[in-house]
Order: sequence, then structure tokens, then C-alpha cells
Amino acid sequence: MRAIRSLPAGLQWRLTAWVAGVMLVAAAALFVVVYQYTGSQLRGQIDRDISGDTQQLSQTLRPLSAQTALGVTAAATRYMRAQPYTATSTLLFAIVPDAPTASNHPEVFGGGATDPGESAADQARENAAGHALLVPHLGYSTRSVPDVGRARIFEQAVQVGATRVIVGSGEPLTIVERAQHGVAKAFLVAGAAALVLALIASYLAGARVSAPLRRMAAVATRVDAGDLAPRMEVAGRADEVRVLAEAFNHMLDRLAEAFASQREFVADASHELRTPLTVIRGQLEVLAAQENPASDEVRRVERLVQAEITRISRLVDDLLILAQAEQKNFLRRESVDLRSFVNDLWDGMSLTADRRFELGPVPEGTLDADPDRLAQALRNLARNAIEHTPEGSGRVVLEVQRLAPDQVRFAVVDDGAGIPPDERERVFERFHRTDAGRSRSTGGAGLGLAIVRAIAEAHGGRAVAAEPANGRGARVELVLPGFAPR
Repeated sequence: MRAIRSLPAGLQWRLTAWVAGVMLVAAAALFVVVYQYTGSQLRGQIDRDISGDTQQLSQTLRPLSAQTALGVTAAATRYMRAQPYTATSTLLFAIVPDAPTASNHPEVFGGGATDPGESAADQARENAAGHALLVPHLGYSTRSVPDVGRARIFEQAVQVGATRVIVGSGEPLTIVERAQHGVAKAFLVAGAAALVLALIASYLAGARVSAPLRRMAAVATRVDAGDLAPRMEVAGRADEVRVLAEAFNHMLDRLAEAFASQREFVADASHELRTPLTVIRGQLEVLAAQENPASDEVRRVERLVQAEITRISRLVDDLLILAQAEQKNFLRRESVDLRSFVNDLWDGMSLTADRRFELGPVPEGTLDADPDRLAQALRNLARNAIEHTPEGSGRVVLEVQRLAPDQVRFAVVDDGAGIPPDERERVFERFHRTDAGRSRSTGGAGLGLAIVRAIAEAHGGRAVAAEPANGRGARVELVLPGFAPR
């Protein structure tokens, strides 16, 4: 129980960590999708733009079939001067064999002068990259362009007379990178803010969820210390915590009832055992006080002691039966022939007391039951009826009836004083007597009907006390399942 107190705080932080983890995973997945989608859309737009520009340049050069290579270069140069290159415009070029390369940004193809602040080595690397651009890569490609950076380029071959010209256009990918960097920055800022808010919300939610658990842990700690009075507060809630709290409170109610019943049972058993032990001790003390007790006195004490020992043995046996009734191996079921079983049992009971014993009709069939436990329950019912009826004229009747398709009811009816309506449920409690004035020697310890109910419930049945049809005497019923008619 004490280990529960560390659970709610851990739950609160685990909930916060789980929310943070889920948020991070979801944000990362969304970021990847948006980041890639943004780059893909912009690259697609660039591909369409440079493809269109290249097609226009191709259509401009095709009619020049009569021109020389230098003429084609001059015409391409004139076309490109109308579309000068800027950092946000399109790079146009035409590679003509045996002629200079025409371009609206000729410096990128190498051979340019060294820029201020640029070393000769840097210029040499730029010239090498520019010369690499002169190697055709028909179709789309992503290449490093001096003074431009990474660029998307589209090239195609155009036949201009006898000359095969490579025309192309390109746009820098700076806009794509800038857009993706903007997406990353926006996700970083918005994600951080959303994560902080989610952490605060999840922490507060965890605190709300764990608060009743902490209260439950406090209640459990008090219960562990032996206090069964505290209960969980469920007012104002309509969720799973309320269900858990109600189940917890119900468990505590059952536990308190069980402890109270156990204490009462121990107290009653102690009282029932103390009485015969007191009688035995008193008789032995009386006998010991006599220097030469008479033989009649010794036999009298012997009879009393034997009677009390028999009563103690019967009480101990009854207590053992009640303790064993909750065990799985309490019953040894078998198929019992109902009619012969009842006839033999009632014939034996009729010899135990001077009463008018009667047996009603018994249905034919078999009953899935423990014959020894069933006989014990029926004998207890019969003894209870015998104890509450006058000798000689008292009437004790056993009725056996079939109820539902697989149920049979045993009812023992007598014409005694009867059971008051407010006592009909309590008669099955341990050590309960309807007549408090009856002595234990004549009334027993009050365990007979408790054993009847325990045997009935072990069979999956029930035991009830009802009013007889004529309104006189008592009627105690035992209903059991497992009947198979013939």
C-alpha cells in the first residue's frame, strides 16, 4: 500500500513526457512533409520556367539554318541581351561548336577577371566550374554555377542547319533554400511555442488525473494502518476516476463488513467455547474439593464433562465446515438418485426424535450434488424443526418439488412457534438464535442454518426462510441446481 504514494507524481510526469514525445514526433513528421513539399513545389515551378525559356530560345534559333556558327552565336547573343541576367532572373546560354558560348551571364563559363577581394585560386576554381558547364547534360540537372551557386538547369539539343547547338536555361535554387529555411524557422518558433503550451496543459491535466489517485493512495495508507473508515470522494466527477473510486469504496465497505463479521465470529465462537469450558472447570473443581468423592458424584461429573466435550466437538466441527465452505474442494459432486436418497434420509431422521414426520412426493431424477453435504444440510433443517416443535405432537414435513428445468427445492415445514418476519434473513447468520432465552444445551450454538446456507451457496443454490402456506410454524427452503428429471 505504501508504494502507491509514489505513483501519482510519476504518472503526472510520465503523462507530460508522453505528450511532449508525441508532439515532437508529430511536429517532426509534419515538418518533413511541409519542408519537402515546399521544395518540391518550388523546384517544379522552376523546372517549368526553365523548360519554357529553353523552348523559346530553341524556336528562335531553328530558323537560322543558313547562318554560320558565328552567326548563330551572334543571333543568340542578341536574343539574350533582351533578357539580361539578374539574381532573380533566368540564366540563358547557347553552346555553339567552333564559336564562343552565347549567354546573358558569360562570366559563369570561365575566363572572367578576378573580382576585388578574390584570390587567384578562387578565380581558378570558378573558371574550372565554368568550363564544366560547357559539358552538355541534356535534360534537367542540378549544378554548381560560379557567382550563382546551386542552380537548376535544363538543356536540349537544337539542330540549326548543319550545326548542332546545345541551348539551355537555369535558375538559382536560392529561392527554394530560402523558402525551406523560412519553413524551418517558422516550425521552430511555432513548434517551440506549441510544445511549451502542450507541456503546461499536459502537466495540469496530469495533476488533475493524479490528484484523485493521490487521495486514493492516502486512503489506502490509512487502511493499511488499520483505519477502515475513510472513503474516496466521488462528488462532481463523471469519469473513469469516479468508477474507480466507487469500486474502491465498495471494496472498503466489503472489507469493513468482512472484518466486522470476522471479529463478531471470533467473539461468538470464543463465547460459545468458554461456556462449556467453564462448566468443565467448575465441575472438576467441585470434584477436586472433595477428599474422597463418592462414585455417584464422579459419574455425575463424568457425564457432565462428556456432554460438554461433545458440545465442544460439535461446535468445532461446525466451525470447520463453515471455514471449509469457501474452499474449492469443499464439495465432491456426483449423480444422486433423488427419490431413494430422500427416502433413506427421512427414514433415518424419523428415528431420532418423537415427532410426526411426513414426506411429500419426491420427483424422479438425479441431482448433481455432494450427497454427504446435502444430507448434512437437510439434517440440520430437520433438527432445527425438531428443536422448535413439542415432543410427541410436533409435526415435521419434508417437501421436495421441481422448480425450473434444472432446479429442485427442499422445504422443511414445522408447526412450531415460527420465525418472525424480521428474523427470516438473520436466522442464517452464525451464532444467531431467534429465541435468546433458549439455552445452548437445548438450542445449539446457532450454526445449523449458517451451515445450510454455506452448503447451498457452494452448490450454486440458495437457502431462504419463508412463511408456511397456513401461516403457522416455520418453513425453511433449500434450492439447488443440477436436477435432471427422468
